[in-house]
Amino acid sequence: MALDPGIAGRLKRDAQGLVCAVVQQYDTREVLMVGWMNDEALEQTLTTGRAVFWSRSRQEIWRKGDTSGNIQRIRAVSLDCDGDSLLLSVDQVGPACHTGERSCFDAGGDLRAIDVVTGAGE
Repeated sequence: MALDPGIAGRLKRDAQGLVCAVVQQYDTREVLMVGWMNDEALEQTLTTGRAVFWSRSRQEIWRKGDTSGNIQRIRAVSLDCDGDSLLLSVDQVGPACHTGERSCFDAGGDLRAIDVVTGAGE
């Protein structure tokens, strides 16, 4: 199957044909991860109810959780006003991050202590 032309026409893809997808836990609104989707990944996500992405490192489609068991069940998919990013509202089973953390943002460190103008710490 191909992505619905009405949806495909609204997407603004990057030079590789990808759209950024922010993944958020549906009930807590916790941001879990960011992935990338091509038309095939988005079409599979919309039709199967599971999050599917394009792996930029492996250059292939991958369905979240097929090897780890840490699946993302889709609750809603929204397109932003510019058409260049998606918001996936999911029910996350297990950790979302490949490091084993609940969120890919758990281990990244809090940048609030950095002065964004000068770069100096507080």
